[in-house]
Amino acid sequence: MNFLFVHQSMPAQFRHLATALANDPRHKVVFITRQPDASLPGVTRISYRPSRAAHAATHHYVRLYENSVLHGQQVLRECLALQKDGFRPDLIIAHPGWGEALFLKDVFPRTPLLNYCEFYYHGLGFDVGFDPSTPAGLDTICRARARNAHLLLSLESCDHGISPTHWQRESHPDAFRHKISVIFDGIDTNIVRPQADARFTLPNGDVLTQQDEVVTYIARNLEPYRGFPQFMRAVPGILAARPQARIVIVGGDEVSYGRNAPDNKTWRQTMLDEVGPLDPARVHMLPRIPYEAYLTLLRVSTAHVYLTVPFVLSWSCFEALAAGCVVVGSRTPPVQEVITDGHNGLLVDFLNPRAIAATVTQAVANRGALTGMRARARQTILDRYALAHCLPAQLRLLQSLV
Repeated sequence: MNFLFVHQSMPAQFRHLATALANDPRHKVVFITRQPDASLPGVTRISYRPSRAAHAATHHYVRLYENSVLHGQQVLRECLALQKDGFRPDLIIAHPGWGEALFLKDVFPRTPLLNYCEFYYHGLGFDVGFDPSTPAGLDTICRARARNAHLLLSLESCDHGISPTHWQRESHPDAFRHKISVIFDGIDTNIVRPQADARFTLPNGDVLTQQDEVVTYIARNLEPYRGFPQFMRAVPGILAARPQARIVIVGGDEVSYGRNAPDNKTWRQTMLDEVGPLDPARVHMLPRIPYEAYLTLLRVSTAHVYLTVPFVLSWSCFEALAAGCVVVGSRTPPVQEVITDGHNGLLVDFLNPRAIAATVTQAVANRGALTGMRARARQTILDRYALAHCLPAQLRLLQSLV
């Protein structure tokens, strides 16, 4: 069979699924992406670039939609070229988030289309306006509604959808939820697992092990959507309460979601300016690190902090649980779907740095009593989110569509 994947950031959520299909010699798998050098074994990559960017003069409510149309139009051209070469997919799996899925059914009207329904934006009740320090004005609320234009068109045109969590499915309009299945991407628990003798080497040469008091905070980018300001405001309290603790912060300085930092600064610099000098021998702020190093850091973590506004739940939350971390998570709906306070993790008010510091301090101080919590954290992933369960469920869904 022929499978066509479409995702701007190949392989992203489709890594395991595309690989599994490509491993079957009966299948041909093609992946359309903006990535110029991404690769998966047995998968044919087609890279593209939109013909131009959205015009700066376009109304700011509509600029994202114009950009989405440009992405969809270029993907359409690539699909026409595939069609001309004799490739006709039996199933298309696409992420509609950047407009790439807009015109797929116009090229292949008889081919089932499965969309990855990650999130649907709202002016109230979700991420927008969650933090009272940045209230949402009417302009922001209207822009949030308008940014769904390409998502709504893609949702209408697809034959079925898949969401990684129930909460993310519920963000979509009620009229379309009936055609969205909930199946998580899958954590490879053979790779993401505890390791008692793990050793993480810091840039200064210091080595951290499970015998040390290690507080970790990891995000793709250090920004407000993932609670970076709140965590940084909690850091002085953690350092004062646990004199032997080392805090390791990992993340980039771009902005994945939400607003930029003021005065053309990064959020890293903004928060360092706010909280004042931090002892570099105890607080280690790292850029993004290789995946294996990231897993090693999780394995030596005494308490891992994961915070998010009501938005897409990060893989890092699932991976931290799979690695047996004591996760101190925000008491927000996406986290509460996975973590039950006191059972497989600890929950705390996202907006309360003092409470974050106190909960982390208690987790470190009581580390010996939290062995059961670590085991239950991993068991949560084994029972509900492991690749061994999720991948077969995804394959069954694909088979039902074909």
